[in-house]
Amino acid sequence: MTDEQLADSLRDVASGILTPFSEDRRDVLHDEVKRNAQYLYDRGMRLFLSPANVSEYHSLTPDERIGTVESVVDTLPADATVLAGAGGSTETVLDLAGAYAAAGAHGLMIMPPDHAFRHERGLLAYYERIGERAELPLIPYFRGIEVSADTVAAIAELERVAGIKYALHDVVKFVRAIEAAEGDTVWINGMAEPYAPTLYAEGAEGFSSGVGNFEPSVSLSLMRVLRAGDWDRARTIRNATLPFQSLRSEPGSDNALPAANSVPALKTGLEMAGLYGGPVREPLVELSESDERRARKLYGDIEAFVESELEPSPRATIADERTA
Repeated sequence: MTDEQLADSLRDVASGILTPFSEDRRDVLHDEVKRNAQYLYDRGMRLFLSPANVSEYHSLTPDERIGTVESVVDTLPADATVLAGAGGSTETVLDLAGAYAAAGAHGLMIMPPDHAFRHERGLLAYYERIGERAELPLIPYFRGIEVSADTVAAIAELERVAGIKYALHDVVKFVRAIEAAEGDTVWINGMAEPYAPTLYAEGAEGFSSGVGNFEPSVSLSLMRVLRAGDWDRARTIRNATLPFQSLRSEPGSDNALPAANSVPALKTGLEMAGLYGGPVREPLVELSESDERRARKLYGDIEAFVESELEPSPRATIADERTA
């Protein structure tokens, strides 16, 4: 895949491949990884994140991370793009990058550095050194890190950076980073459908999906109307996703930490769609009984919206529309 082809593929909706674990949580079920990836592809997705935050990246061993990438790449046809997640020390990222490149991944999504004592110059050096040695183009992922707009822009300008996945709840910083950055880096909204209209209007050319991880037609339809400049329709579709996305952002029961419901809610969506979601690994926990009931009810609301509002809208992919 050329740099131009990768950049074009980033201007799309990205779907994270959730990791299906055995009931005792000890094993990754690769047949289910493949089935879930094929389901998303058959329903129009062409850009995939594996492993990503919603894949429970930090609960996976290095071998499990590599194995999921291999399963996804082996399953998907040649017109799919796979961004493989890697984080940790520079050498850890480079080791994973080599294995991912050998597996056939197309880009390296650098997971947010979680060091307690980060420095902005050190962050810039981190991405620069990875870019100098990695076999794949980089897509740094900014989440949970209060880095300045100027530093985000400087990282975006690095030669090997193909895109920036922005998931900071600061739209002004996003605008300033885009204005400060030179070059043709593709900016990706990493906060799913709720922020899609706002960040698209400010320069985000793609977004990672939320409900699209189990109902792709919603996310793909949202991208189509954003491209068409139909802002009223975009808000209607966005609003249909908000109750489920709000549930994902909640801490769940007996917990003060935000968004603990995120992954188990998505896994419930997969189960409702007839796929395998399965359990989550620690430090995540399952939904409470009441939150699971809400997730199932909200899934039904999304499906009702699809049937009443999106059907019989065409489900052609964004990539198909660009080449039509």
